[in-house]
Formats: sequence, C-alpha cells, structure tokens
Amino acid sequence: MPAARESLLDAAYTALARRPWSAVRMVDVAASAGVSRQTLYNEFGSKEGLARALVRREADGYLAGVERALSGPSDPRERLTATAEWMMSAARDNALVRAMLTGCWNERLPAPALTAAPSSSAVPAQRRADGPLPSPGDFVGLVRDR
Repeated sequence: MPAARESLLDAAYTALARRPWSAVRMVDVAASAGVSRQTLYNEFGSKEGLARALVRREADGYLAGVERALSGPSDPRERLTATAEWMMSAARDNALVRAMLTGCWNERLPAPALTAAPSSSAVPAQRRADGPLPSPGDFVGLVRDR
C-alpha cells in the first residue's frame, strides 16, 4: 500500500507543520490521508512508528537532494558549493532535517530513539521504520561519504 503510506506521511508532515507532535492525533492523520485509522496502524504500528518513518523519509529526501547537488556541475568546486547551498536550504526549510543535523529536537518535533525499535510486524515497510535512525554525526558522515 505504497500510495497510502506516502499519503499518511504527507498528512503527518502537514499536521506537524500546524501543531506540536504531541498534539498530532493518529485519527486526524488517517482522515487527512483519506484512509482508516486501522490502515495507519497496520502500516506504522504506532505513533512512534509513524514518527520514525517520517524522520526516515525526510532523511532520505535530504540525502537524495545531496546526491542531486553532487551530480550537477562538472567542476568539483561548483558541486561542493551546490551541495553546501542545498544543505543549508534544506536545514532552514525543514525542521526535521535541522534536528537530524544538529541533534536539537524541541518539544514540537517527534524525537524517535536513534536505536532500532523492536518490531513484531512482518510488514517490510514497518521493519524499515523500526530500523536504527542515523545520529547527527552519522547523518553528516553519510553526506561526507557521498
């Protein structure tokens, strides 16, 4: 159910822009995505699972942006400049990316544990959300390695 998953993550991201994570309700996220609350729980398991998947998606999107910036101009200095500009722009515009880079999570944001969460779900997408999240150092290291 990839389309429902993306719709749920989009709805969670929109809800987070409007109110603190503690005030985001699963029933509202499901309704906004046009799916049942049971579908949301089947996909993510819990609000913590939704938070982990949302943070993972934003991290993946950020790293994809780094890849695009690095594949741009042929001059290495221009690629480095484009990458630095992307990094700063993404961190400015996305509170989750900013928190991942700095480790500064505030009360408005979900703050899932960096370590892997135990999962009893056999759903492959759920296991991905349950995997470990990168620490700020790991996250910057992923950018450096690219």
